[in-house]
Amino acid sequence: MQSSLNQNPDVVVIGGGPAGSTASTLIAQHGYRVTLFERERFPRFHIGESLIPETYWVLKRLKMLDKMKASPFVKKFSVQFVSASGKLSAPFYFWDNKPHECSQTWQVIRSEFDLMMLKNAEEQGVEVHQATRVLDVLFEGDRAIGVRIQKEDGAKAEVRAKVVVDASGQSTMLQNRFKLRLWDPVLNKGAIWTYWQGAQRDAGRDEGATLVVQTVNKQGWFWYIPQHDDTISVGVVAPFDYLFKGRGSHAQTYKEEIEACPEIKKRVSIGRRSTGYFATKDYSYRSTKVAGDGWVLIGDAFGFLDPLYSSGVLLALKSGELAADAISEGFAKNDFSAAQLGKWGEMFNRGVDRMRRLVCEYYDGFSFGNFVRNFPQLKGLVTDLLIGDLFDERVDAVWKPMESLYPTDKKTIPEWTATAPAEVAANKVNELVIPEGPTR
Repeated sequence: MQSSLNQNPDVVVIGGGPAGSTASTLIAQHGYRVTLFERERFPRFHIGESLIPETYWVLKRLKMLDKMKASPFVKKFSVQFVSASGKLSAPFYFWDNKPHECSQTWQVIRSEFDLMMLKNAEEQGVEVHQATRVLDVLFEGDRAIGVRIQKEDGAKAEVRAKVVVDASGQSTMLQNRFKLRLWDPVLNKGAIWTYWQGAQRDAGRDEGATLVVQTVNKQGWFWYIPQHDDTISVGVVAPFDYLFKGRGSHAQTYKEEIEACPEIKKRVSIGRRSTGYFATKDYSYRSTKVAGDGWVLIGDAFGFLDPLYSSGVLLALKSGELAADAISEGFAKNDFSAAQLGKWGEMFNRGVDRMRRLVCEYYDGFSFGNFVRNFPQLKGLVTDLLIGDLFDERVDAVWKPMESLYPTDKKTIPEWTATAPAEVAANKVNELVIPEGPTR
């Protein structure tokens, strides 16, 4: 999967993850020359394995649906929540809320899914270069004009383009360059996870359900995600200080959290751990800008939210789609200004804010079961949010009823407008692998 280098494409995309492969594919579909540089060689490990239904519409545009249907990925029909006391909510079945094939999605192994997406981009005309590092983005004044790269053999080259798409993930190349990062003042979480084989799998249409299990002490929650290779992804998410300060090794902390969560302990007790332990100490962030003259940010290069409702891949695909449409329109108008390339940013940020609000409500004690008992007529709208229908203001009808259930002493959730303390940046660590057992 390596093409000869075109040094004058129309668009350069930095990064071959879901955001980069989406943007590059859709731009190529409009007939423009796209060159994509990926620093690693796929397949490669990545966390973020659960898709939500709204990804369907972007996958359809990408011509990925038939490939997904033919894949071995586990079909996902619902999400279910387990309270700290062990009480299970009724499953939120997506089909019951929206009877359309888009309501069935997938639990994916990201190394396989991301490779499928990258191959799909190449099949549709994208020039893909793996194991190629982008060393810098080239500028003339304030306008991006291309990139400087280093190939796998060490050779360096400059590639000029009308537009540079930064899909560099949490490397956040341009966000770092221009100091655009805004840390979330609330969502300072971390996670520790591993993979289990032979652990409990539910039956029927619950076989592929995502479980969100609150810990008994309410400090955090577990994800429980079944995959197609007899593997379950099981991770605990909690505040950074609780999970990583004053505790033992990641392995010890994870085992302690399993012991203290009866529902998860019961499910994994019949299986065996099949990999080492992974940990991430990423804080939630986003950029103050989505674009500049000749450049645009998408996926994690723009922002990272929180794993709670599995919105990561959707936000990657959606930002890639919106940016691609703005870029293609820019070519038609010969307009590569920040205003044109970033015209989608305000709408996209409103959607991210809606998901963030739902995430913060859960961390602040929101109970899905209690809400549905009090407002059964709104279960559909809450399910729409869980599906990922974030870009339609009709879902905003849930917030005032939600607020009516607040305790009298509850404060308003802070907006994402203030930077977090300086130690947030110092504590940020990329994914770690603890070598206790084979890695995935």
